[in-house]
Amino acid sequence: MTAGIIDGTAVSKQLLAETAARAAAFTEKAGRAPCLATVLVGHDPASETYVKMKRNRSRKNGITSKAVELPDTTTTEELVKVITDLSEDPEVDGILLQHPVPSQIDERAAFEAIAPGKDVDGVTMYSFSAMAFDLPGFHSCTPAGIMRLLKAYDVELSGKHAVVVGRSPILGKPVGMLLLNENATVTYCHSRTTDLADQVAQADVIVAAVGRPELIKGEWIKPGAVVIDAGYNPGNVGDVERQAAAEKASLITPVPGGVGPMTIAMLLEQTVRAAEASLA
Repeated sequence: MTAGIIDGTAVSKQLLAETAARAAAFTEKAGRAPCLATVLVGHDPASETYVKMKRNRSRKNGITSKAVELPDTTTTEELVKVITDLSEDPEVDGILLQHPVPSQIDERAAFEAIAPGKDVDGVTMYSFSAMAFDLPGFHSCTPAGIMRLLKAYDVELSGKHAVVVGRSPILGKPVGMLLLNENATVTYCHSRTTDLADQVAQADVIVAAVGRPELIKGEWIKPGAVVIDAGYNPGNVGDVERQAAAEKASLITPVPGGVGPMTIAMLLEQTVRAAEASLA
C-alpha cells in the first residue's frame, strides 16, 4: 500500500478563493474591507516572517491588515491595553497576537484581552470552550484546518479511533475536541505516555502535533490509517517518519504542503466571517 497524499496546498487555495469572494462582497456592502489586526511584540525573526506572510496573504485576498508592532520591553499591562483598544475598534474585525511573546509578558492574560467575536485565531478560553461544547465560535486555526482537510478527503470519523499526539492549548487539545464532536473516540498521548507505540498502533486517525522530528515511526501505523502530520521541524521534517508511514497508511499529509497552508487559510476565512457577523 502507498498512501494517498492529502494536498493541503490545493485545499487551501480553494478555501482562499472562496474567502476572497466573500471579502469582496463584504467590502461592497460595508464600504470597507475586512480588517485583521496583527500584533507583534519584539523582534523575533521567525515571528516577523510569519506576520509578514500573514499580512501579505491578507492583502492578496481582499483583507486589510492593521500592523501593530511593539518593543520587546512591552509589559503585560501595555499589551493588554493595546489589545483591548483593538477589541473595541469597530474598524477591526479580527485580532492576531503573534506568539510566543517575550518572557516578561503573561501570554494568557494577553490572549484573554481579545474579544471573543474577534478571536479569529481561536486562542481564548471562550473559543476553546465553544470548541469543546460544539457551539458557534472561532476555532484554533490549525485544528480547524485539519478538520477541513479530513472533510475534503471524505474521511469518516464517526466511530473511528483517533489518537492525538500532543496536548498544546492551540493544537493538540482543541483538535481532540473537534474530533470528539464528529463522534470519533479520542485518545490523547503526550510526553508522559508510556506506551506511545501501542496507542498509535490502534489508531484509525493519527494527528501528530508535538514538534519532535519523526517521533511517530512508520512501523507503528495501523494498515489503512489516516495520518495527519501537524509537526514542522528544521529541514522540512514532520513529526511522522513519512516514507515508512506512507507504506502503511491510506492517506497522509506531506510536510510541507499539508497542514501548514490550511492554518493561514482558516485565519483569513474566520476574519471574513467575523466581519460578516458585524453586519448582522
